[in-house]
Amino acid sequence: MTSKEMKAHQAAATIPQFTSKDYFSFFLVGALCCTITHGAMTPLDVVKTRIQIDPAYKKLNMLTGTRYVVATEGSRALLTGFGPTAVGYLIQGGAKFAGYEYWKKKAADSVGGPEAAVKYRTAIYLGSASIAEFFADILLTPLEATRIRLVSDRTYATGLVTGFTRLAREGGMRELYAGFVPILCKQIPYAIGQFTVNEFCHEIAFRSMSEETRRTLSSTSKLTIQLGSGVIAGFAAAILSHPADTLLSQINKGHGPKGSMPHRLAVLAREAGFRGLFAGLGPRIVMTAGLVSGQFLLYGAIKEALGAPPGIEIHKKTSAVV
Repeated sequence: MTSKEMKAHQAAATIPQFTSKDYFSFFLVGALCCTITHGAMTPLDVVKTRIQIDPAYKKLNMLTGTRYVVATEGSRALLTGFGPTAVGYLIQGGAKFAGYEYWKKKAADSVGGPEAAVKYRTAIYLGSASIAEFFADILLTPLEATRIRLVSDRTYATGLVTGFTRLAREGGMRELYAGFVPILCKQIPYAIGQFTVNEFCHEIAFRSMSEETRRTLSSTSKLTIQLGSGVIAGFAAAILSHPADTLLSQINKGHGPKGSMPHRLAVLAREAGFRGLFAGLGPRIVMTAGLVSGQFLLYGAIKEALGAPPGIEIHKKTSAVV
């Protein structure tokens, strides 16, 4: 490391002291990037959910499934559930991204600063993503239950407001949060794949670069690294979370026996088998790769546009802020 690189490293080896305004910025940016990407992916999610829960779609793929929806229900059916998707991931995305920034900083502080945090970075990534996702899912669950009910039952309601009020009226909190445990089983692995894999992909990309090279990266190079890391993180997020995503769709459609949630999940998992649990994985990988890469690209771009502060980087061989 040159003297110039050493000075840059020492100057960056501090943990920023984020303010309430900073965390509000993280929430706002996370909310925007998630609602935009999830809203745009609604047609793919409609087909994916149908493949998971509707026998008529069982042998179809993404393309043939889309054609079947349009042929039998019209193109408008591809936007079923757009309302709860947009609103649900608006609040969930904000809570998740702001929460990840918050808990990552708290964890880095608790282990003694950025230098010590490098040693424990895997645990910090896993813990921060899991805790942030847990609280975000408290906000998401009722809206996700509404979305799945709308997609799985075409006659259930006309949209977000009517679907949510009917579900709340007929089932109360119990039905609104019936999918909370499977959502946690789905979203926590998803967040782990999204954030942890993205962090390590960036670390691998930056590890061979000098500080000077990294500071002078072209916009195209930065975009390539962000996009590649996001796509790989999306693959990981999809694979890790897909079995629980399948079970969540079944639970919210009302399938499975009565009893405790762990019992219901266990019975549904046995009935589905390994192959059934991964039904619709292909479309979901495509969807999730687009979601995650799009979210990280938008997150960085909107943060920069709003003048929001950078997050904390605790990659190996560096403790810089990005």
